[in-house]
Amino acid sequence: MSILTVKNLTKAFGGLIANSDISMDVKKGSITAVIGPNGAGKTTFFNMVTGVYQPTSGDIELNGKSIVGLKPHAVSAKGISRTFQNIRLFGSMTVLENVMVGMHNHIKQGLLGAVLDLPSFKKQESFAEQEAYNILDYIGLSQFTNEEARNLSYGAQRRLEIGRALATRPQILLLDEPAAGMNPKETKELTELIFKMRNEFGLTIVLIEHDMKLVMEISEHIIVLDHGEKIAEGIPEEIRTNQKVIEAYLGKSGAETVS
Repeated sequence: MSILTVKNLTKAFGGLIANSDISMDVKKGSITAVIGPNGAGKTTFFNMVTGVYQPTSGDIELNGKSIVGLKPHAVSAKGISRTFQNIRLFGSMTVLENVMVGMHNHIKQGLLGAVLDLPSFKKQESFAEQEAYNILDYIGLSQFTNEEARNLSYGAQRRLEIGRALATRPQILLLDEPAAGMNPKETKELTELIFKMRNEFGLTIVLIEHDMKLVMEISEHIIVLDHGEKIAEGIPEEIRTNQKVIEAYLGKSGAETVS
């Protein structure tokens, strides 16, 4: 069953077509990779799915209902969360506070409740804090609870960003180059965490990634973009030997050499 359906999605910035007529179905509980050379339109695609950009044409459906026109916070509340290519943590806030930020959609009491220190607000805040502790334990960062986020190692910061995304209680988690800059040990830990989140939470995961070893190891379905268009999709074995994909990465002459 598809949880995310994209229909003929196009995004134009003036005369520049960043994405053109992209269609795809993402199955519930699957791990799907969106790959392609630099400038292929991958992050633009993520930005449309999460409401950062509105498509020029086409539709995006979550559980059969269109989410086009919704702002990013509303898309998040519907169940789609993401991480970013460039880490966007609150560096001077603690690790615990960064995760709690992700829970704002689920805390019903507003500013007035906080100012008046209402019992209902204190109860929700206490629940959010305990939930944040649980998430940090889950992602292996509980020992850094009171550390400022900027003091974490690069790999730990990547995991913290995933933890903050988990705090929104997503149905779909979009990971934008989660392994970028990681060493082999950190990449292995990331791989284990992605499988763990999918298997234990039933999360649907869609990732943009340039690490082809990771993509082929972790993905069940792969979508390939080039110059804003979808040029291929299929299981890893099909993508690995697809001539269009080889040409997109190596150029025609390089692809001829490989073949």
